[in-house]
Formats: sequence, structure tokens, C-alpha cells
Amino acid sequence: MHWAPLAAAIALEVFATSMLKLSEGFTKLWPTVAVLGGYALSFYLLSRVLQTMPVGTAYAIWSAAGTVLVVGIGIVAYHERLTTLQLIGVALTIVGVVLLNVGGAAD
Repeated sequence: MHWAPLAAAIALEVFATSMLKLSEGFTKLWPTVAVLGGYALSFYLLSRVLQTMPVGTAYAIWSAAGTVLVVGIGIVAYHERLTTLQLIGVALTIVGVVLLNVGGAAD
């Protein structure tokens, strides 16, 4: 049963990372609180996941999913643009995690 806490850890990490921009260099109180709280809860949940899942696989999923989601948030919420090379990088990130899991590293 490690998928639900892993998904929650990813969501909290994405939330915290997204709030970094709004914290304006930790000068805004509530976004700063959101960043610190989100990261703390995310790492706690990730540590729980690591009790039942290999660290390499869990971290690869956590970091890659977070990266892809934050890139998406940057595009939608902050109107950021990606170059072709950056899009290839995002695609390779996804492919890497899929290969890790298909290769039998999980469970």
C-alpha cells in the first residue's frame, strides 16, 4: 500500500515547489509557511513509503513526477514557455521512470 502515500508525497512536494515562487524569496509569510509545511509533510510521507519500496524507485517516481507536474504548472499558471530541448528532457524523464519500473525495480 505504498502508492497512496507516494502520490500524496508527490502532490505535497509539487504544492510546496509551486509556492516557492509566491513566497518571493521567503519574504511572504503564508507562502513561506506553505513551502516549509509542504516539504516537511512530503518528506515524511516519502520516508514512510521507503519502508516498503526500494529507495531508487520511490525517489525516481517522486522526483520525476514532481518535475513533470511543476513544469506543467509553470506552463499553465505562470505562462512559462518550453523549448523543444526542454520538452525532450521532460519526455526522457518520463521514459526513464517507466523503464525503471518495467525493468522490475519496483516491488
